[in-house]
Parts: sequence; structure tokens; C-alpha cells
Amino acid sequence: MIQKLEDNLSSVIRGKDEAIRLVVIALLAGGHVLLEDVPGTGKTTLAKALARSIDGTFRRIQFTPDLLPADIIGSSFYRPAEGTFEFREGPVFSHILLADEINRTSPRTQSALLEVMSEGQVTIEGLRRVLPQPFFVIATQNPVEYHGTYPLPEAQLDRFALQLALGYPTHDDELAILFAQNDGHPLDSLKAVLTTDDVLTLQASVRRVRVEKAVAQYLLNLVEAIRKDARLRLGLSPRASLALYRTAQARALTEKREFTLPEDIRALAVPVLSHRIQLDTKAKYGGLLPSQIIEQALTSVPVPR
Repeated sequence: MIQKLEDNLSSVIRGKDEAIRLVVIALLAGGHVLLEDVPGTGKTTLAKALARSIDGTFRRIQFTPDLLPADIIGSSFYRPAEGTFEFREGPVFSHILLADEINRTSPRTQSALLEVMSEGQVTIEGLRRVLPQPFFVIATQNPVEYHGTYPLPEAQLDRFALQLALGYPTHDDELAILFAQNDGHPLDSLKAVLTTDDVLTLQASVRRVRVEKAVAQYLLNLVEAIRKDARLRLGLSPRASLALYRTAQARALTEKREFTLPEDIRALAVPVLSHRIQLDTKAKYGGLLPSQIIEQALTSVPVPR
């Protein structure tokens, strides 16, 4: 099922197999993805293709400065004829939610997604409303244009299982993209290869992937080494450890294994952890990148044999 899903996405998103694999890993792990890339690289297309591939509902929110929390989660409307209030669901009530340019709206509106992403529910007027399952958020932000943006708070960033960029295609891949759209967009003819129930089954299978104590210990040693780095203003939370643990299980499943290996943790350390740590002022303006700190920890922490 995983291979069918990846092949289906690859038929639309050309030459980005590694990025597709990471998105699938996040989906299977029950997490969410933050895509930080320039416009036009296929972020929206990827979200739509994923929704069609699993026969799920898709909603898109274009984040703007005047967006309100009610525009996202929904609100109650008064019906004068009946004298009652009717709740109208917001776009979060979907399987795949594209939060486009999430950093262009106010922190107040950004925070409306905190409960949604963490618990798969919204609480409106004291009532708990459960979202459709699976629920998967793909949020995007432009890494170049910061005018009129609101940087995501640390608590919001910590809700994303991983962060990645699609990047520009190669010359041959971009040539294939040009000819693939001669008679229409490949997305128009994309068919579902899984159901939402299949995704839930795969998510349950991820939790059954075995993690030996030595591998879990290696994961924690890596997290602690990064957490203790003196160049950080903010270290890794236990949520980060759990995200790395769960995505490592998901990666093992995509590799057709029923057990995790240290290489699963090493392969996912940068995309899972880099957006969760904050550098101190000296390190930040000295040109140091969070990924470099993670790479240094991967080099220094012994790998179990």
C-alpha cells in the first residue's frame, strides 16, 4: 500500500522521491509537515495529490493578515426562522488540510491550529468536535519574503513532525513536467490507490514496529547531546523525542521492516529536529544553522552495534 501511494504521488510530483517519502512517513506517523520553499515548486499540488490518492477530503486555507480563528475552525450562525443556532464547520474538518503561507496571518489565528494539530479536535462554545481521521496538515511558508509575516511561535513549530523543502527540479525532470501538462494537468487524471481506512490501518501498523531499548537509548542520547549544546537558546522538547521515535517507526515500515534501526533515526534527525531548536543570538548571526548542530551530534554520539 505504501509503494502504491508513493508511486501515485511520484506520477504528479516528478523527481522528488525523497520528499515524497518524508511526507508519507509523516502521514503514517500521525504527524504534520511544514514545507518551507519558494512559490511554484509543487507544494499545493503535492497536498492535492495526497488527498486524491487516499480518497480523502481536501481543504485549502490561504492565510492572510485579516483571517480570524473562526474562519479556520468554524462558528455558529443564527437561523432567524427557527430561532436556533447552527454550527458550520470550518475547513479544518477535512482529511488533508493545506495551510498556505501560514506565517502571513496573526499569532492569534495561527494558534487556532494548536488544538487541531495536537488532538484532532476543536472546542467551540464548550463543545468538543472531533475531526475526520486521518487528519493531516501540510503548512507552507516562503523562506525568502518576510515582509508582513508573523514568524511561527515555538509551540506551533513543535507541532510539526518534520520540516522539508521540495526544491527546484532537475533539468530533465522539469522538461518532463512541461510535456506532462500538454493536454492537461496530471492531477486531473489521478486516481485513488488507498482509502482513508487503509491509512488508519497503516498508522496502527507503525505503532507495532519494534524499537529495541538500545535504539531508543541512542535516540535519547542524540536528543540530549543537542539539548545541552551551549549555542542554543531553546533545546528539544520531549515532544521532539516522541516525533523522532514515531517517524523512525514509520520509516522502518516504508523500508518493509518490522523493527527500527539507528539508521532510521539518523536519516530523520535533521528534518524532524532542525525546526524545533532556536539558536542564541551569537550563533544565529554567526551563520550557524540548526542542521549543523544536529550533524555534529550525529558525529559525536556513538551508534549502537
